[in-house]
Amino acid sequence: MRTALCETLGIEYPIIGFTPSEHVAAAISNAGGLGVLGCVRFNDAAELDRVLDWMDANTSGRPYGVDVVMPAKIPAEGTSVDLGKLIPDEHRAFVARTLRELGVPEPADEAGQAGVLGWLHSVARSHVEVALRHPIKLIANALGSPPVDVIEQAHAHGVGVAALAGKVEHARRHVGNGVDFVVAQGYEAGGHTGEIASMVLLPEIVDAVGDSVPVLAAGGIGSGRQIAAALALGASGAWTGSLWLATEEYLRTMPGSGAMQAALVAATSSDTVRTRIYTGKPARLLRTRWTEAWAAPDAPEPLPMPLQNLLVAPAHDRLQEANDPTLVSMPAGQIVGRIDRVRPVAEIVGDLVRDYQETLDRLDKTR
Repeated sequence: MRTALCETLGIEYPIIGFTPSEHVAAAISNAGGLGVLGCVRFNDAAELDRVLDWMDANTSGRPYGVDVVMPAKIPAEGTSVDLGKLIPDEHRAFVARTLRELGVPEPADEAGQAGVLGWLHSVARSHVEVALRHPIKLIANALGSPPVDVIEQAHAHGVGVAALAGKVEHARRHVGNGVDFVVAQGYEAGGHTGEIASMVLLPEIVDAVGDSVPVLAAGGIGSGRQIAAALALGASGAWTGSLWLATEEYLRTMPGSGAMQAALVAATSSDTVRTRIYTGKPARLLRTRWTEAWAAPDAPEPLPMPLQNLLVAPAHDRLQEANDPTLVSMPAGQIVGRIDRVRPVAEIVGDLVRDYQETLDRLDKTR
């Protein structure tokens, strides 16, 4: 399982794994892929710096990357207190009423309830500046191309830039802006995602920009068979995300995630929903009683980014503390139906490689 991407990134397998857990990211890199650490959870750049120090010490020189959230259009800026004044009272009342009706306990600790400021453009820029002080191999932007000056800043440090695309026009724009890798992310993916399925989107983007930059396949990839299919459609590698949520290493970063992992294991591929209630932009989440409440006729329309996240972040903390799999608020793709147990990262990588080779062997017999 080697493509030109492996040489470019210095990895053994063309498997890129996005995760908010530094323990998972390090384990993916150590298993031969490229772990990409999601930075949006870090409100404090100094905290990100400490975590990347840990990554440096625990990857034995193997490459890794980071993922930032930098919208193409700069959203409202400010502190959580200032932005909080823009949140309508009816939205606050709806969240409070819904939590009561769902039986969610009051928070044990009000600390950390201010919301995630990592969705702000200025904070994402601080993440880039911190990351470039470390030996990272890749900066990915979850919301398309970063500003050109950020791309140039990364290139000045010898770091490649990846941007997610849900349409061909997005991919062309990314290449025009100077990105080094396009991630063709299909509708099936968890988190922020577009409306075109991977089987259609991937070859379209490969045909449009594949001669200019490598294209990574994302959305609906959870087996070696699917990686083989992605490469057959022209991808240079696979970008994976939901697959790593149900891992032993994830619990080391987020020890309170047992209910979330139980929900993932129990879910089928039909148990996700694409909605704006998580951040203000369309994102695929696990379908739970929380998402159903927001789909009710009396629910208000989600607010734009970053206000929606600031509104619901304290509720997400309470939902996690409730330790109830039916109340999880978590981005997850349709591949969740393949998750049947919590496993170590190295075992998952080994299965992907083994299944890929078995697929090629089976196809070879059809010639």
